[in-house]
Amino acid sequence: MEGSVFTPSLEGMKHVKSEAGEMLTRPFLDVCKLILPVIGTSKVRLFGLLWKRNYGCQENYDFLYQHGLCDSQIQEAAEKCSFDNIYVNVTWHPNLFRYKFGAAMALVKSDIGGNISRLEEKYSSNPTQFNLLYSMVEVEVAAKTAKGSSSCTNGLLWLTRAMDFLVELFRNLLQHPDWTMSQVCTDSYGKTLKQWHGWLASSSFSLAMKLAPDRKKFTEVISGSGDVGADMEAFCTNFSPFLEENHKFLASKGLDNLKAS
Repeated sequence: MEGSVFTPSLEGMKHVKSEAGEMLTRPFLDVCKLILPVIGTSKVRLFGLLWKRNYGCQENYDFLYQHGLCDSQIQEAAEKCSFDNIYVNVTWHPNLFRYKFGAAMALVKSDIGGNISRLEEKYSSNPTQFNLLYSMVEVEVAAKTAKGSSSCTNGLLWLTRAMDFLVELFRNLLQHPDWTMSQVCTDSYGKTLKQWHGWLASSSFSLAMKLAPDRKKFTEVISGSGDVGADMEAFCTNFSPFLEENHKFLASKGLDNLKAS
């Protein structure tokens, strides 16, 4: 791939704000989605290319079958592979996902993906009305529904917090090259999401952090032809202000300190 896995997000950040400096819904959500490959895809060159060259290869079939995929799901896997995209998305099946990345990233990705979908659905209902990211919050504040667990306000809040976690995770990777992924994830969780989680969620996440993937494998996943370290640092530097702006806006409405129900 050209550049690192961070390259698409870095490009997308250029469009997050309007000329007037307002946060735009679609570009912001796109950047959040574009960073998901860091935690939600695997560089499975052997599986992707070998399968395409030798459809029905017993070695590939056995590998997938042993990790809980049935025949129809293996067929789906084959259809998802291509010569042009060796970064095959495997998050559609949790067994294979956990095999490569561990429950830690599965939990985070599920949280991010669900909140993005919620906000996208609201945006799609009226792209003109909800062109600005905070417009859907304003509508819910006026309707006194902003604090509801299924509100878009809640979705934006938790999406922002999850992104805080990822930014902190990337910072830890840069600043602590000697740390294991478990240490990186646990420290990042403690500095971001943990304070907002109840006992049950905190216990689940804390356990998941200990099951984080091997750091070397994780680094292989996010590498590309570019300077992944420089791109990771650029992502943290450029994306953090957007997250801080989200928190500032939500705080102005008294909605930045909501905890998990």
